[in-house]
Amino acid sequence: MLGLKLAGWDPSCGLIGLLHMHTPVINSYSFSVGQYLSTLLHGTLLWILIIIIIKYFLRLLLTYHGWMYELHGRFSIKTKLWVMMIRMFGGRKPMLNSYQASLPKLPVPALKDTLKRYLESVRPLMGDQQYARMEKLAKEFGNGLGKKLQRYLVLKSWWATNYVTDWWEEYVYLHGRSPIMINSNFYGIDAVLVKPTNQQASRAANIICIMLKCRREVDREELKPILLNKTVPLCSAQYERLFNTTRIPGIETDTIMHLKDSNHIAVYHKGRYFKMYIRHKRRILKPVEIETMIQRILDDDSPPAPGEEHLAALTAVERVPWAKARKEYFSKGKNKASLDAIEKAAFVLSLDTEEQDYCPDDPTALDRYGQAMLHGKGYDRWFDKSFTLVVCPNGRVGFNAEHSWADAPIMAHLWEYAITDEVFTLGEIYRHDGRCNGVLEGPPPNPIRLEWEFPKPCLDLIESSRFFAEKLCEDVDLHIMMFREYGKGFIKTCKVSPDAYIQLVLQLAYYRSAGKFCLTYESSMTRLFREGRTETVRSCTKDTCAFVKAMEAKADKQELIRLLKAAANTHQDLYRDAMTGKGIDRHLFCLYVTSKYVGEDSPFLAEVLSEPWRLSTSQTPHQQTDKLDLHKYPDRICAGGGFGPVADDGYGVSYIIAGEDTIFFHISCKKSCPSTDSHRFGSLIKQAFADLRGIFEKN
Repeated sequence: MLGLKLAGWDPSCGLIGLLHMHTPVINSYSFSVGQYLSTLLHGTLLWILIIIIIKYFLRLLLTYHGWMYELHGRFSIKTKLWVMMIRMFGGRKPMLNSYQASLPKLPVPALKDTLKRYLESVRPLMGDQQYARMEKLAKEFGNGLGKKLQRYLVLKSWWATNYVTDWWEEYVYLHGRSPIMINSNFYGIDAVLVKPTNQQASRAANIICIMLKCRREVDREELKPILLNKTVPLCSAQYERLFNTTRIPGIETDTIMHLKDSNHIAVYHKGRYFKMYIRHKRRILKPVEIETMIQRILDDDSPPAPGEEHLAALTAVERVPWAKARKEYFSKGKNKASLDAIEKAAFVLSLDTEEQDYCPDDPTALDRYGQAMLHGKGYDRWFDKSFTLVVCPNGRVGFNAEHSWADAPIMAHLWEYAITDEVFTLGEIYRHDGRCNGVLEGPPPNPIRLEWEFPKPCLDLIESSRFFAEKLCEDVDLHIMMFREYGKGFIKTCKVSPDAYIQLVLQLAYYRSAGKFCLTYESSMTRLFREGRTETVRSCTKDTCAFVKAMEAKADKQELIRLLKAAANTHQDLYRDAMTGKGIDRHLFCLYVTSKYVGEDSPFLAEVLSEPWRLSTSQTPHQQTDKLDLHKYPDRICAGGGFGPVADDGYGVSYIIAGEDTIFFHISCKKSCPSTDSHRFGSLIKQAFADLRGIFEKN
């Protein structure tokens, strides 16, 4: 603007002169200086205005979700124009949080639409009399209390960034008083077909350095944001608490403590805790330096202090005893300083003493691997930490992650980043003997052994917590199944969504196991909206049930294909609805919370939120980074991770579609339930896969 003004042309159509005349501060200067200042002010205001226009225009563009309901590769002209404008206004090289201010708010669905969808979802699960009763409750709620609660919820959505997220985090996670081990925390395991090194210290050092590299990219917003179809951004808010984060126990509710930075990690090995610095002389330590420090810990044969070995069992059991103990025994002195070292660490590293691995000849090897990551011994993972990195003596790695700070895709992104970055820099970071590449320029700082002094009541509480944690661990029935008969490569030839296909497999397997259908939870995400987290896809639908019954009745193949595709299309529509803010369960949950705030109970909402999810499922996202080319390196597939059962008499099933021909299933249930068995359910899943493939095979 100043250049054009000096060239003798006024691009502001007189606005610069008005600013000069009506701005007293500028008008006090000489004419030429005033003209310069007016021009600069006008240019700055115009620059800010353009940024605001781009921001809100981009937000308006991102409220369009019609592209999701169109066939992939067959987009309408409207959608193609929309894609062009998104790419034009979104920038060529967006940073992690570039789109955050432009993401739209999660809309509150119409009450009548949610009630209609809910009734449709439970119709195949209820008899006529039971359904008529539920229909009556829904109608009474919709015509009465529901209208009032809906108005309050809409008001909240106007001022809140996301009308669900704060209540979801507070009441679903932080208010829970039951143990978070198994019930809330989740796990992940290694890329099981390859192993870069057998050296525990070396593998740990390199994974730590790669994770710290990711932390730096998150802090600087250099991590690439996830764009659906390389166009539509997902919310990146959850990445902020990936590191330096701990869940702090409370009497009534927990809190999340997040630090901007941390210069150390906490290390657990053979019952001892260490504080290990990752930054020295204002720089991040190199892998060979971290390897040296870890090796010192491994070579240290000092015994643990009384109670130290089983200390983390306090984080595994119910929250109230841990909160009281933390206040009474960890509020001063050595115990407070040592606890601070753990809670303020970037993350926790657990150096295990038992090997874990994948063995094609031993199907139970992966089961033991998964259990080691899900709960370990009940006292060798700090379950309150955002995540605990676990490294086994043979170089295998895994993690255990706390759930309240973010959802599994965020941790899966970090894990994929670490595993793939390591694979593609093998020659640079490992020597031929498996040790870390590089030369020590000087001695790195020594790990600091944490000190503890526990009185007798605290020692008794630690031991009782260990006993309780071990009982919880013993009740877990976990089976990890590597299905290699076929994968998404074949499923796509059937012109069916792989996720919908797998959900139909799970429905068929469950029906054969239990002889009935059940309320099914599939996790979806709402990260198309700002601060979006998850939504539920109710996978057991009328069309799903029709297909399963036809399968059991051995109907004609053409009829089965028709029913399968109808069920798959219905499932896809439900998934799209969940992603675009038209889900059922988060809306009903928020209505329930609102009813508690206004002090009015709803029989309808109470019954809806008490329904058990006997089949809880989730797909682990894969290839969130652009580093992994599975066509070129098919053996580098990650085995994903899983979680514990949600219902005492149900299954938790996590799966990851790894490449074109492999699917990993993580199946969990409770041994104390006589009607569930993870291995039997895995066999039924295999049989269901074979039966569905038979539909499409020609005679």
